[in-house]
Amino acid sequence: MATTLLKQDRLVSLDLFRGITMFLLLAEGAGIYEALGEMVREESLGASLIRQFHHHPWNGLRFWDLIQPFFMFIVGVAMWFSVNKRLKTGTRVQVHKHILRRCLILLALGVTLHIGYQQRLVWELWNVLSQLSITILIAYLIIRLPYRSQLFISFGLLLATEALYRFTGIPGYDQPFVKDQNFGSYMDLVLMGKINPGGGWVAINCLPTAAHTIWGVLCGKLLAENWPHREKLRYLLMGGIVGLVLGYGLDLSGITPIIKRICTSSFVWVSGGWALLGLALFYWIWDVKGIRRGFPFFILVGMNSIFIYVFMETVGKQWFNPFFKIFFRGSIGRWGWGENWVSLFSAVLSLAFVWYLAWWLYRRKIFIKV
Repeated sequence: MATTLLKQDRLVSLDLFRGITMFLLLAEGAGIYEALGEMVREESLGASLIRQFHHHPWNGLRFWDLIQPFFMFIVGVAMWFSVNKRLKTGTRVQVHKHILRRCLILLALGVTLHIGYQQRLVWELWNVLSQLSITILIAYLIIRLPYRSQLFISFGLLLATEALYRFTGIPGYDQPFVKDQNFGSYMDLVLMGKINPGGGWVAINCLPTAAHTIWGVLCGKLLAENWPHREKLRYLLMGGIVGLVLGYGLDLSGITPIIKRICTSSFVWVSGGWALLGLALFYWIWDVKGIRRGFPFFILVGMNSIFIYVFMETVGKQWFNPFFKIFFRGSIGRWGWGENWVSLFSAVLSLAFVWYLAWWLYRRKIFIKV
C-alpha cells in the first residue's frame, strides 16, 4: 500500500496529517471516547487522559480543541495544490464555479447534519462543514495575493473579531468572554433566531478561524516551492513557535483568554501554531526521513475525508452503533458484561466498519470529491 501511495503525484505527508485527524474524528463519531470515559474512575489518570478528547468547557485548551483547526488548516494546504492543478486544465471562471459550488455543498451538508442530530427541520450553522464553507471562500478570494498581503488579511480578521466582541456594546451581549452574553451569541440570534443550547458555540467563528485556512494556503504555497527540506521546515517551525508564544501569551497575560467555543484570537493563534508544528512533524516523518511503515492505515482515511466524515455522522452514528449495541447486549450482555463494555465494543466495531469502507474506496480508486 505504501508503494502505491508513493506513486501518486501528491503531498503524502499532508494526506498523513489529514488521515490521522480524520481517524480521530471518526473515533469520536463512533463514540469511543464517550464509552471509555464511562469506564474510568473520576479524577483518575485515565479520566484526565480521556478529557483531552473532549472540548474544554470554556477558558482553556485540550487536545480535542485542536482537531477542527487542524482540519481547516489542512483544507487550506490542499487548496493551494488543488486550485493550481485545476488551472492547468481549466479556466479561472471554471475554478471560481467549482469553489462556489463546493462551498454551497459544504453549507448544505453542515445544515443537514444538524437536522439529523435534532431529528427535525432546523436552521443551525455550528457544524464544522458550515464553518468550512465560509473559510474556504475567504481563503480562495485572496489566494493570488502575495504572502504578506494574505498574512495581513488574516491578522485583520482576528483584530476585527476582537473589536466586535469588545466594543459593540449590545445590551445583554456586551461581555466579550462570557458564555451566551457575547457578540457571537447576539449574531446567532440574528442568523438563526437562537443561541447554542448550553455549549456556547457561535456561528461567526468562521471569521477568525478563516485565518487557519489562509495560513494553510500559505503553507501549501511554501511546500510547493523548489526549496530544500530544511528551509521549508525552518519556516514551519518558526511560524508554529510564534503562534504558540502569541496565543499562550495573550491568555496568560489576561488580555484575551483561550476559548475555543468563540474562537478568540488567542485560541486561533495557539491552535494555528500547533497546526504548523503538526504539518512540520508529518513533513519531517514522510518527506525528510522517509518513514513509511504503518502510516498508510491512516492515509487512506483522508483520501475521502468529507464523505467519510458525513457517513460516520449519519449512517455510522445513527445506524451502525445502535444496531451493534443490540447485538452485543444479546451476546456479551448475557455473559455479565455491563453496558459500558457494550458501548465500547459497538463503538470499536462501528469505527472498524467505516475504516473498511475507506479502505474499500481507496482500493478501487474511488475518490468522492466535494
